Amino acid sequence: MTSGTPAEALDSLFPGFRHCRTEVEPGVEIAATVGGSGPPLLMLHGHPQTRAIWHRVASVLSRDHTLVMADLRGYGDSSKLVGTAGHANYAKRVMARDQRALMASLGFERFAVLAHDRGARVAHRLAADHPDAVSRLVLLDIAPTLAMYEQTSQAFARAYWHWFFLIQPQPLPERLIAADPAAYVHDVMGRRSAGLAPFDRRALAEYRRCIALPGAAHGLCEDYRAAAGVDLEHDRDDREAGRMLAMPVLALWGAQGVVARCFDPLQEWRQVALQVEGRALDCGHYIAEEAPDLLLEQVRPFLAQEVLA
Repeated sequence: MTSGTPAEALDSLFPGFRHCRTEVEPGVEIAATVGGSGPPLLMLHGHPQTRAIWHRVASVLSRDHTLVMADLRGYGDSSKLVGTAGHANYAKRVMARDQRALMASLGFERFAVLAHDRGARVAHRLAADHPDAVSRLVLLDIAPTLAMYEQTSQAFARAYWHWFFLIQPQPLPERLIAADPAAYVHDVMGRRSAGLAPFDRRALAEYRRCIALPGAAHGLCEDYRAAAGVDLEHDRDDREAGRMLAMPVLALWGAQGVVARCFDPLQEWRQVALQVEGRALDCGHYIAEEAPDLLLEQVRPFLAQEVLA
């Protein structure tokens, strides 16, 4: 593991935490912020964000857990690889292996996961492919990828327009994002139910910094391209084989968000997992930043059950 050079914003957002970059396979490094004590908790962010999303809940969660807040492959300060044939190197199966390798490098072979948006899709695949590694799973504001694609409606397509923009063949979406990356962040995040008001200026600066890094636009497009192709194949394989997640799952979603309007998240997660509980929270999509106290009220008791088990 090598030392990282995070933006100054990370130090101000996560006082007392350390930052690192870990080689998880040859030529691929995952950046993470680590701190706290107790059972390990891997925390994964969504699009178009970074590990900075957790700044409002990290100090409380770190009282009871060792937090590992990682940037996904293609995002933040993690490696941004050129996509391979079929976008295979951005499959959630590969991105999940990144995170398991990161946790193993830190000495954690079994851990809980708290994940939002794209990170929750990686977490789903991590739990499916490595059930021995994932003890408990918290998924924020998503339904399973396969369910969302199979049930796409006009309302969903209009609200989640970026799903269909980002999967277009390169270099069209990359070129448009790279032309004004800060505007892309503001437009994608600001058009949600709460606008930009919930976001700390330091976190917004971090999102803008990272999306402007070389390769970032391509990395996030490859993430979505994989989700519309190879990831669906893996999800269908699980369904056809009758494979279900066996660990406890907590699904939470924003009552004012698109997922709540277009899907039944609890019902959909019960199609792929055996032990599911969950509810809507009074917020929009960006739960950890819009409603950190509500999130902590749900997550802390759920994770504490692991300790008591």
